[in-house]
Amino acid sequence: MLGFTLNRVPAVAVGPGRVNDIGADVTHLAGGPASVLLVADPGLAALGITDRVEAALPAGGHRVVRFEDFASDPAEAAVSAGALKAWEVKAQAVVGLGGGSALDAAKMIAAMAVADRPVEDYRLAANPLPQRRVQMICVPTTAGTGSETTAVSVLSSPDHAKYWYWGDALKPDFVILDPVLTVGLPAPLTAATGVDALVHAIEAATNRYANPGNDFSAFAAIRLAVGSLQKAVSDPEDLDARTRMLLAACSAGVAIDNVGTALAHNIGHALGSLMPIHHGRAVAIAMAATLPWVIEGNRDAFGRVGEAFGLDTVEALPDRFRALLDDLGIDMSLPRALDAATLAARMGSPENAAMLSATARDATPADLEALAEAVIATTTQSSVAA
Repeated sequence: MLGFTLNRVPAVAVGPGRVNDIGADVTHLAGGPASVLLVADPGLAALGITDRVEAALPAGGHRVVRFEDFASDPAEAAVSAGALKAWEVKAQAVVGLGGGSALDAAKMIAAMAVADRPVEDYRLAANPLPQRRVQMICVPTTAGTGSETTAVSVLSSPDHAKYWYWGDALKPDFVILDPVLTVGLPAPLTAATGVDALVHAIEAATNRYANPGNDFSAFAAIRLAVGSLQKAVSDPEDLDARTRMLLAACSAGVAIDNVGTALAHNIGHALGSLMPIHHGRAVAIAMAATLPWVIEGNRDAFGRVGEAFGLDTVEALPDRFRALLDDLGIDMSLPRALDAATLAARMGSPENAAMLSATARDATPADLEALAEAVIATTTQSSVAA
């Protein structure tokens, strides 16, 4: 067995209603009453979730300021504004509340609060992030990206390209997994975010950097998602299924934090930079289209994935994965027409290179074009079927 290194995992608290104790958590981390910047998905206010979390913080004597001025796939400019707000209120703690976009934004805001460079100078780790000086808590309200356990954020540039940022300054100090906060998520988003977690786990278990130590997290996430995602979608009040999906996303986040993702995420990010499409749907489309090709790069690992799905042969995995997407009602169409050359070019762009190089099967430029054509064919077939 070859050697490997596993990254640290934040402290994680799990349970229905656990977020009610967040005031005490901040006190423990900050050492007393603190100025807290609550970075919350703007869509949560109408559901009363932001108010609930904000109301729990003053129990520790904390002063709370909200920051909600960002959108899905948060822009670098929004993070700059949030970092300025954190500096203005002398934040001692940042709480990220929401899905992957909110958590990615919160993590970067916490890191950038003391930065002396513009956000874009840290793209693709071109410069090391400054050492973070504020405490950070992540509270996911979707079971998807696993951002709460990674040292990575993804932000959008002015031209809509998605750039990766990474460094230990982005790793949260504490995570709260409260399934009650996910109950109001509509079924299509529960499905799409859950598939994102599943694809994370599959790619972490099968890419060229996979290792036995990390497989514990990756395969645990696969089994949890396969066993609970359909129930979480069909019965949103099932807190056990919701908890299991939060654990699946969290475990998949641990897995990709160690070894990264692969081709499906390369394509998912390429699609997201070219048109407005939910990330979970994008990676679902990408994996459905490319599984037959990528399996040939690591048949043994994909065979173990098939076993986690309850299959006897690896050849059955592509059809089983597509059947799961159909059962979940995943929308497999694209919001607008796209040609294969444009998609292939974005798949090969520098910001997506790491995901491509992590894929266990090497891809030539001709392969990229063929894979892009497979993606478009998959979405076209879906549109015709609908």
